[in-house]
Amino acid sequence: MNPLHNELKKEFQLERMILFSDAVFAIAITLLAIELKVPVIVTGITDHKLAESLNEMIPKFIGFLISFFIIGQYWTIHHRLFGFVVNYNLRLMWLNLVFLLAVVLMPFTSAFYSEYITYYLKIPSIFYIINICFLGFMNYLMWRYVSNPKHALSEGLVKPVANYYSMRAIAVPIIFLLMALMFLISPHVAIWMPAIIPPVIGLLSKYYKKRIIFSVNK
Repeated sequence: MNPLHNELKKEFQLERMILFSDAVFAIAITLLAIELKVPVIVTGITDHKLAESLNEMIPKFIGFLISFFIIGQYWTIHHRLFGFVVNYNLRLMWLNLVFLLAVVLMPFTSAFYSEYITYYLKIPSIFYIINICFLGFMNYLMWRYVSNPKHALSEGLVKPVANYYSMRAIAVPIIFLLMALMFLISPHVAIWMPAIIPPVIGLLSKYYKKRIIFSVNK
């Protein structure tokens, strides 16, 4: 068979995997938004009653925003990963599929968590934290697998870049595991721990930036 035909076929198959993944991310984010339903006032509609209804929805808005940015972060990491991928095999396809399983579970666990967040119940928090840990761990495995030279799946992926995105993938689950421990001590403090995710990602970026520049310029 023509080598050019093989190369084009391989690129097409990779493109299918990427497009499928993007569609799953888009659907997951859409399902998150569906949970935000417009308040319904049966009788005596007033601005005060609407304000009270919106106030009751604050936990859902918080859960939505946390999950939206977590899914968004993993989409950017996934996008970055497949920017280096030039080949694929069955194991990468399965790793990607299991990773996407964690993505599509996010709307349910997010809704479950945000529905009962003000009650400080353990079961909704455990479901949500397990989902996020599963998501981060699978993304971490994908980075380690793709960056391994013996698998011949990537080009231009230097070790510091792989290390940075691997650590970025696993940082969020670590924060949520700490959140789970904090939940046992002080649930009121624990629910605000996701707020430290952006500064942690910023510190990781700063730490690895010089190493990446040095590696690229060698």
